[in-house]
Amino acid sequence: MAFRVICISAVDGARGEEVAPAVAQALSYRLVDEEIVRKAAQEADVDVSQIAEVERRRSMATRLLDSLGSNTSLATFAMAGYVPGHEMPTDSDLRGLIRATIEELADRGDAVIVAHAASMALGPRDDVLKVMLTAPHEARAQTIAAQRGLDDKAAAKQVDKGDGNRADYLKRFYGITHESPADYDLVLNTDSLGPEGAVKLVVQAAG
Repeated sequence: MAFRVICISAVDGARGEEVAPAVAQALSYRLVDEEIVRKAAQEADVDVSQIAEVERRRSMATRLLDSLGSNTSLATFAMAGYVPGHEMPTDSDLRGLIRATIEELADRGDAVIVAHAASMALGPRDDVLKVMLTAPHEARAQTIAAQRGLDDKAAAKQVDKGDGNRADYLKRFYGITHESPADYDLVLNTDSLGPEGAVKLVVQAAG
């Protein structure tokens, strides 16, 4: 079965920022993250508090996607549950707009979605491949240390903080108290596979 939409989630330090763009490029799929939607809403001067209704949110989501064009590249990377260097988003209206945009993007197909819990937002759709990228804590800390110029202790704290933010996000917005591998179709360890190996498996699974 060929999947028209790939949702990629990753814990902090699992090198998702390398995997997601490569998957999109290999499949010739559009790549959109949550930060792109946020910036598009800001540039369009959207008052998210005025679009709380579902239909108005979907209408605005359509307009935002149309304004982005068909070849959106990855801007500020926003992985599921944690955005390095940013505070957790708390505006429920903005969350609603982003969720509506994710759903609209999935309806259009041919997309790699890197957004907060996009796999959860899209539910049991059979045209969506839900991918989770993970790695052992120590390996993730080493990656974070290299990426951000931190010592081992500080990097380990960043990993723990990211995991805590992710768990809090899933609980607050989706009522998920325990994230399970069964929530995903494909769970990959990027420490053992490497980003290139993970990309190959995702592309193969995408059909």
